[in-house]
Amino acid sequence: MTLSRRTFLAGTSASLGAGLVATAPAAQTAEAATPAPQVLRAATASLQLAPSGYPATGILAYNDAAPGPQIRMKQGERLSRRLENGLDQATSIHWHGMRLPNAMDGVPGMTQPAVAPGAGFDYDFTLKDAGTFWYHSHNKSWEQVARGLHGPLIVEEPEGAPDVDAEELLVLDDWRLRDDASLDPDYANIHDSSHAGRVGNLITVNAKYDLQARASSGDRLRLRIINASNARIFQLALKGLEGWVVAYDGMPLETPGRIENAIPLAPAQRVDMIVDVTADAGGEAFLIGLERNEGFALTTFKVGEGRRARRDAAPAPLPPNPLPQMTRVMVDAAPVQKLNMSGGAMRALRRAVYKGRNMTGQVLMDEGQFWAFNGMVGMSDKPLAQVARGETLRIPIVNDTVFAHAMHLHGHHFRERLPDGGFGPWRDTLLIAPSETREIAFVADNPGDWMFHCHMLSHQAAGMATWVRVSA
Repeated sequence: MTLSRRTFLAGTSASLGAGLVATAPAAQTAEAATPAPQVLRAATASLQLAPSGYPATGILAYNDAAPGPQIRMKQGERLSRRLENGLDQATSIHWHGMRLPNAMDGVPGMTQPAVAPGAGFDYDFTLKDAGTFWYHSHNKSWEQVARGLHGPLIVEEPEGAPDVDAEELLVLDDWRLRDDASLDPDYANIHDSSHAGRVGNLITVNAKYDLQARASSGDRLRLRIINASNARIFQLALKGLEGWVVAYDGMPLETPGRIENAIPLAPAQRVDMIVDVTADAGGEAFLIGLERNEGFALTTFKVGEGRRARRDAAPAPLPPNPLPQMTRVMVDAAPVQKLNMSGGAMRALRRAVYKGRNMTGQVLMDEGQFWAFNGMVGMSDKPLAQVARGETLRIPIVNDTVFAHAMHLHGHHFRERLPDGGFGPWRDTLLIAPSETREIAFVADNPGDWMFHCHMLSHQAAGMATWVRVSA
């Protein structure tokens, strides 16, 4: 594997330069909880994304920061934030991975009205779960998230925090820049919508293309990693580091899993790792992204003299979150609602229902719609499934397309039902490969109407969205 600090250039000029790496910049200070709502103001901003010598890039940001302000609170505390819309278009905030009241979920037209320019909206809810989460726009998200409207939400364990020397929060993203370092404004690009989604040509971590961190040989670190990109699937590996996965999508594993192979991280997914620095003092350690059998540095750790002897024992599991009980007996007896994905390039829709009308594939293409769930394009009047509160539901997902899709369920976490009847880890977003069938199961313990969609955001805009109703 060859290491290089470079960007991946996807279909645009290579003149943009090379290099990508970052850790949290000093300006990313945590916000403390206060009784009155703190403000998250969405507005235009300017940021130096490309290397020195290129102009700054005009983006959208919360409080002029990219990523947005780090919100760091403790499990059980109450989050209160006021969104102020300084944009020239409507917006909202979705608190990704949060099990919260339906009215706080941030989905315009479903849980709240879109927040008009100059208007505001107050979000207020209790943080049920500890873990690594994030917040992002959910109105025109394929554009607003691509332009920078997202930030990290870290909920700390009130007790039982892992024994580590330091923590790094790493928000992975990519940006599609033109030669003048401005964002490519074609957010409804037909090719993106019908293929793999909007993949950028400059990869950043915490909005920095080449930033380094420091660690000491023998240190044990907690890495909180968030994929905030619109469509890029990162393949993560380690060099000069050894470690374990301790949580996916904010939910702790019952037993930490040793990292021996690359870890795929789809858009919207998170992974928490605890890693030991095995590189010698004076050397470097890396969080690596793999693509086309090459490795590139996502984060570079400059390694200093060790402060303590290296730990050899695996870390203890993180304290579990208060998730609903879900047994094999419950799942085996649960109702089943199949979801069949179809469409996209090379398997184009022939017909599907959109806005209540049965349309030909050509008419759908003219409408900018390329994907369907069970023959339905986009949000329909009827839910995919309606279940009573406390009921368990199984959803086999058939990917009858030639592209991967990251399916995200709002308001709940689920587990994959494996072929042997066992369960995968708790997640809120599942990556489903082309021509693959995977099944999820969850206890519908949170009443309301909950969106279920592909988090390749161009796919969501082009038809891959539905919803589940949980009656009170």
